[in-house]
Amino acid sequence: MVMAIQKDTVVGFLLAGVGNVDLRRKTNYLIVDSKTTVKQIEDAFKEFTSRDDIAIVLISQYVANMIRFLVDSYNKPVPAILEVPSKDHPYDPGRDSVLSRVKYLFSAESVASGRR
Repeated sequence: MVMAIQKDTVVGFLLAGVGNVDLRRKTNYLIVDSKTTVKQIEDAFKEFTSRDDIAIVLISQYVANMIRFLVDSYNKPVPAILEVPSKDHPYDPGRDSVLSRVKYLFSAESVASGRR
């Protein structure tokens, strides 16, 4: 699944064969533009994270920030959530929920083992 501000990102994944439209015209991606509502993004995120045919959810960090409470509260290993940068909005590692969890796990692990 791809959620992106730019159509270019989605088109690239479609050309690579990642995109899918089933017989019911249901897609495994969402193109986010200026007309897309936060509710639509939330609904798509909930749908994509509950489908068993999706292993990775790619979401631009800019879009993830719009639904940050959902992204941060998601805690299942599959599908994995991967925040990616977009052309128009710089990537901020401090806002990436996955990176924050990894840093926390490594700091907790080093404290537990007595290392600093």
